[in-house]
Amino acid sequence: MEDPAKIAAAREAVKYVMHNTIVGVGTGTTSLIFLRELARRLVSGELGSVKLVPTSTETEVEIVNLGLGDYLRYPWQVSHIDIAIDGADEVDGSKNLIKGGGGALTREKIIDYWAREFIVIVDETKLVSRVPSNHPIPIEVIPYAWSIVKARIEREFGGRASLRVSGGKRGPVITDNGNYILDFTPGAALNPREAEVAIKAIPGVVEVGLFSGERVSMVIVGKRDGSVSIIK
Repeated sequence: MEDPAKIAAAREAVKYVMHNTIVGVGTGTTSLIFLRELARRLVSGELGSVKLVPTSTETEVEIVNLGLGDYLRYPWQVSHIDIAIDGADEVDGSKNLIKGGGGALTREKIIDYWAREFIVIVDETKLVSRVPSNHPIPIEVIPYAWSIVKARIEREFGGRASLRVSGGKRGPVITDNGNYILDFTPGAALNPREAEVAIKAIPGVVEVGLFSGERVSMVIVGKRDGSVSIIK
């Protein structure tokens, strides 16, 4: 049975999708619930002339499985993104996020930061006092450079960075872009906005799973009783 808090957040987010818009569709369980709610409105005729740009292969496959292949578009087929709806692994009171638990952080950031409006949907368990708290920071790296990046991050920031490996096969997780992921747990509290810039600047880093709250339009927080709250 799906989490009522995630359903509440997803249903609230659908209200912000208008006719004739280009929608960036996020990755993860809450984003996929949003996509199913959006599909229901499209199939029923409540909503029309919408284009869907996925942030991962997972989301792309779900769009097709829901019978929405005609709505599917890729970044090179659109001139802009009107609104992006995406989840998060955790979010603080300033809307700073950690994303990338599913490995899609680079494509998510491309679409989410490109969007004119970026709405984050989470259940209440994802709220934290500071980022990071309960999740490591995912960092997508070029395979050739992963050990160099790991050593440099640990030296400059303290803490530990580990290569993400798959439970289903031997070897590292491979992203949709053919890269590896380091999961970084800092040795001390850091400023997420400054760290996003500093980590991204390390040669060999493709993208970092810190998302600045300055780029987030709002966070919709679903609660277990089916209600929602909004962080702006």
